[in-house]
Amino acid sequence: MKLITIGDNVVDCYLDQQKYYPGGNCVNVAVNAKRNGASEVAYIGIFGNDEPAEHIKYVLKQEGIDYRFSRDVIGISGQPQVTLTEDNDRIFVGGPKNTVQHKFKIQLVQEELDYIKTFGLSHVSCYSSMESELPKLSQVSKVSYDFSNKKDLTYIESIAPYISYAFFSAAELSKEEFDRFINDLAVFQFEVIGLTRGGRPAIFVKNGRIYEQNLRDISVVDTMGAGDSLIAGFLTSYMSGETIEAAIENGTRSAERTCQEHGGFGYPKELKKV
Repeated sequence: MKLITIGDNVVDCYLDQQKYYPGGNCVNVAVNAKRNGASEVAYIGIFGNDEPAEHIKYVLKQEGIDYRFSRDVIGISGQPQVTLTEDNDRIFVGGPKNTVQHKFKIQLVQEELDYIKTFGLSHVSCYSSMESELPKLSQVSKVSYDFSNKKDLTYIESIAPYISYAFFSAAELSKEEFDRFINDLAVFQFEVIGLTRGGRPAIFVKNGRIYEQNLRDISVVDTMGAGDSLIAGFLTSYMSGETIEAAIENGTRSAERTCQEHGGFGYPKELKKV
């Protein structure tokens, strides 16, 4: 299974620890896909020219992820600030808005599309600013998309034709709202839909059939990146030809591992004022 992720990278700044950890949906998915056994993983993103960006590059290299087609620009990396609740659930509490993620977007050129074509799957997120590139991307690769908590049906409709695997965060929905949302999504004909629900089991939908995640009691250190890890584990297994039930189980075990360490996948560094 070969996966390429395209889009966001940040460092999550833990105020209580005075440390930061590499992250961002696309970086988290890339690293966890590699750790889950993907034979080849690559990443295309936009790097600032600061110390956090250098740390992210170092980590990608350590994890065996090719980022040769990424852009290097002048500016600061995304640095969301994080605190933890008493239940070790992560909460974002701010961060700079003048980052390279806000200032620049990726436009794919033919050389990159030819490269992406060698991968079985590409993954992007709603934080990647890739909406305008999805028509091109879907011509050369199946596309996985993390909508996060964006559930506006007009937005979904605008990009749904280009997406095979759609993931949503739906923790705040009541049962009635959740059921209605699943019914609303049926019209878009995604191959697979995954919906996380916070501490409740995630739900996956394929061909109108609903599959529920089996949760186990674990000692949670930090939930940062757990949803991204679930996506990575699921996609790595599912795209390798395993059943959807086996893929959900693999995604669950991946998320469990992520919940037992700080940050999206480790690699802390001392937080400095920037």
